Amino acid sequence: MVDEDLELERDLGEATIVYEDPDEDTVRKTVPNEHIAYFQDHWIIKTDEDEEGHDIVRRIPSKRVHYVERSVEQFEEEVETLIDQVQSFASDLRTKIPVGGSTEGGEQPEPHRIDVEREPVDDEDRLD
Repeated sequence: MVDEDLELERDLGEATIVYEDPDEDTVRKTVPNEHIAYFQDHWIIKTDEDEEGHDIVRRIPSKRVHYVERSVEQFEEEVETLIDQVQSFASDLRTKIPVGGSTEGGEQPEPHRIDVEREPVDDEDRLD
């Protein structure tokens, strides 16, 4: 439990996002790193909490964002996190879509061939 308490007190750094706002010109906002994320082609920023303790977030389309700067303890750790996320996504994808198609003995199966004959097309049958 002591380790968890120390983890909560550790400074996770800050992030500054610069983006175009429809009501203002360019907005520059600095938030704690844990209050900003990139998801589904949008930057999501925690802006506040409501009376019930739910987070209020602002979704900013990536095309309106000029840049995001983050302070991190070590750049290598940040890159490793990204690599882990990509590898996890690729692994999930491999389980959903069979890749390679080898048989039990390691042999590649023969492709299933379908013979297709083309019939001549009259000019009257063309759609273009």
